Amino acid sequence: MSLDRDALARAVAAEGRVVRVAVAEIRGSAPREAGTAMLVWAEGQSGTIGGGALEFEAAAGARRLLRDRGSARVARVALGPGLGQCCGGAVTLVSEVFDAEAVAALTGEVHARRVEGDGPMPLPVRRALAGVRGGLGAPPVLLKEGWFLEPVAPPARALWIWGAGHVGRALVGVLAPLPGLAITWVDTAAGRFPDVLPDGVVPRAAPDPAALVPEAPTEAHHLILTYSHALDLALCHALLVRGFGSAGLIGSDSKWARFRARLGQLGHSPAEIARICCPIGQKSLGKHPQAIAIGVAAALLSEGVDRIAARDIAG
Repeated sequence: MSLDRDALARAVAAEGRVVRVAVAEIRGSAPREAGTAMLVWAEGQSGTIGGGALEFEAAAGARRLLRDRGSARVARVALGPGLGQCCGGAVTLVSEVFDAEAVAALTGEVHARRVEGDGPMPLPVRRALAGVRGGLGAPPVLLKEGWFLEPVAPPARALWIWGAGHVGRALVGVLAPLPGLAITWVDTAAGRFPDVLPDGVVPRAAPDPAALVPEAPTEAHHLILTYSHALDLALCHALLVRGFGSAGLIGSDSKWARFRARLGQLGHSPAEIARICCPIGQKSLGKHPQAIAIGVAAALLSEGVDRIAARDIAG
């Protein structure tokens, strides 16, 4: 798990001051792993550290930290004796207040800071930072002698979802909470989107969605599922011209056969066309919109964004 700078920046921009509660250490059985975090502000929160009572108490403590104008707090919690939870282990939570200035200071691959006491940076933390400078990559979460070190998540990967119908809404609902994705959601009119959008999802309305393709980064990932085969085909053509990281198209085998033939007539080679995966999802889960979304999300979590478009479902 990594410190999600993008999510933290969005929350601070919306709320001003936000407490980030991170699981710094675990011993024995615990609801979530070290590095898991949630964000808490006066009237709400996002993310989860799990545990029911653990999360409830941590959120209450975070709001007290905001009210008291504190900066950081370290809490060591025995889940069984302290909260009556069945896990039986123990967790150490680090709660920190972030504002715009603190978010701006989050640069580089890791974030190391003192969260407790006044001691100098300990040797294990200094070694971890030296390893990053030497090209060894970001280390795991480390809490040592009052110093807390975390890897910082890389910039979110761009995911463009084309279509706000039933499957598009299901996909956004399932994928938006996942870390590491920056979702742009496109349809032909603003009224096709739900009134409330998940945090971090950027809606774009365009009568001709394919006209927005040049705005997408060439390494972006795409899911095409509009209400119109003509729009779907235009998007496939535009993406093949533009370039993309991966692309998936909803549909049946017969639809894809027709699309392959038409895209070939438009000048694209069989190898280029084969980079678009159709259909998407997992056949064993069925064709319900949420089932398709779950299949795509499962592939994303297990294999990465470049494999979110599986070939084994008839749409």
